[in-house]
Amino acid sequence: MDVDELRKRIEKYIKGMDERLKNIDSANNKVVELARLYTEDSKYYLEKGDYVTALVDIVYAEGLLDAKEIYENNDPKSNVSKKVFVAGTFDILHPGHIEFLKEASKYGRVYVTVARDSNSERIKGRKPINDEQTRLEIIKSIRYVFDAILGDQEDFLKSVERINPDIIFLGPDQRVDETKLLEELKKRGLSPQIIRLNERIRKWPHSSTTDIINEIKKRYCKLEQR
Repeated sequence: MDVDELRKRIEKYIKGMDERLKNIDSANNKVVELARLYTEDSKYYLEKGDYVTALVDIVYAEGLLDAKEIYENNDPKSNVSKKVFVAGTFDILHPGHIEFLKEASKYGRVYVTVARDSNSERIKGRKPINDEQTRLEIIKSIRYVFDAILGDQEDFLKSVERINPDIIFLGPDQRVDETKLLEELKKRGLSPQIIRLNERIRKWPHSSTTDIINEIKKRYCKLEQR
């Protein structure tokens, strides 16, 4: 892991802890207050460029809150601690993608599997505009994404096994038989919850890659023909 990736990882840990602490009453609770102090220390050392100390501090803060949840018989994997699996091509990133990832992040830390070029071409019938490495780097930079990897070229479920998520978050247009998916995952010792976004979020004129491509063709292809 390079320095920039480590910094981004620490920033996401800190963001997750800030969300957890925001929803916890720290009054007269020394454990919560200690977790808050370690989180602030992590922010301090992150700005100083001491990434090792920053990482140690934020991991210790998270451990304190998890221990508190266990002691109080609560689920320590609630909120941001849950792993949320998302998969897609994510070609020509647009606001619809961002909203989709934002919705997924409400259930926990988002882990994205980016489709390989060969698989995307086979499924969609065309090559992606951006190659897999480009799409991966773009997805990694989004604030709602905790981590991202390239998918397996032969077996889609290997990515799910690798991440071992608590939740699989599906888009409204992802053609997945949820029953069959759960059956296959059960054979591999996995039992995640499946949550599907009911409908595409269309707050903007161009909320899909196809919309963008069609708009470009409409605007510029006619000009070239003249």
